[in-house]
Amino acid sequence: MGTVLKQVLGIDVAQNELVVTFGRLMDDLAVDLVAHKVFKNTENGFCTLLLWIKKYRCPEVPLRFVMEATGVYHQKFVYFLDEKGYEVSVVLPNKISNYQRMLDVKTITDKSMSECIARFGLERKLDNWKRPKTAFRNLQQLTRERNQIVDERSVVKNQLHAHQVEAFPHEGSVNRLKARIVFLNEQEAQIKKEIENEVVNDPEVSTSMRLICSIPGVGKLTAASILGETNGFELIRNKRQLVSYAGFDVIEKTSGTSVKGKTRMSKKGNVHIRKAMFYPALSAIKNNEHFREFYKRIVERSGVKMKGVMAVSRKILELIFVLFKNGEEYKMDYEKNRVEAQLILTL
Repeated sequence: MGTVLKQVLGIDVAQNELVVTFGRLMDDLAVDLVAHKVFKNTENGFCTLLLWIKKYRCPEVPLRFVMEATGVYHQKFVYFLDEKGYEVSVVLPNKISNYQRMLDVKTITDKSMSECIARFGLERKLDNWKRPKTAFRNLQQLTRERNQIVDERSVVKNQLHAHQVEAFPHEGSVNRLKARIVFLNEQEAQIKKEIENEVVNDPEVSTSMRLICSIPGVGKLTAASILGETNGFELIRNKRQLVSYAGFDVIEKTSGTSVKGKTRMSKKGNVHIRKAMFYPALSAIKNNEHFREFYKRIVERSGVKMKGVMAVSRKILELIFVLFKNGEEYKMDYEKNRVEAQLILTL
């Protein structure tokens, strides 16, 4: 038996269970998938998993736990492992799906996913997971709750309108619907106040919000959503990763000269980010000359207005990332200065 260079436990996380595969990277660079098992996604299941892995792991070599960022189902396990002092990596889902396509896996099951994650962890150098800032975690929960309230209020308003235009509206039903709207308005105001407190009480978050809100059309709620959904861009290394994580990446299906499918956005990403960017994009198109011209070019080329809006949403999201990473505010004449600088360099 050769020397073990690296060992990884790949974990496919579901609501009620953890499907795991233990693998090793040997000194001849061969990947050896040793064992597979399913555990409950509970604290008792976590403890049972740690006892099981002792039978296979090499004590002299560090063990890394690797999993996808799957909504909220992985969070308890990640915090559990972090408290125990284990090396943990949480990977963006699009990274695993891209790697899986490269492996040309025909059948996708929980087991094959855990094997894929284990292979990914053995072949890649991954960063250790860091606990998210409390403010970012709270912003994510609060902005999502507000979105739910806004959606619910729209439904109730439509119901109220339907009752009011009836020939004989029921007074009790109308009053209850109006009272529900008042209640939802009060809850939204309370959430906005809590979001404001989270920002004010953390100087770092407050600074980030100020930089992001310097972009035309981007308000505090949008900035709070983006920071919360990306955990302050903790797992994001470049604009391409961010675009893919949000589902703004473009899919094009072509084959030779006979198959030329329409390009479209994948939408296989964080729907909360895409939703947060929609109204800022509309505002930027209306009020900012640079974004308006960009929107017109996209619409003229595609003939679809929504593609133009999504393209502007993507561009603003990339801009948010750049300003956040560089610690800079948005400059209205940035694009003009960039073009002039390029012209000077070509002279």
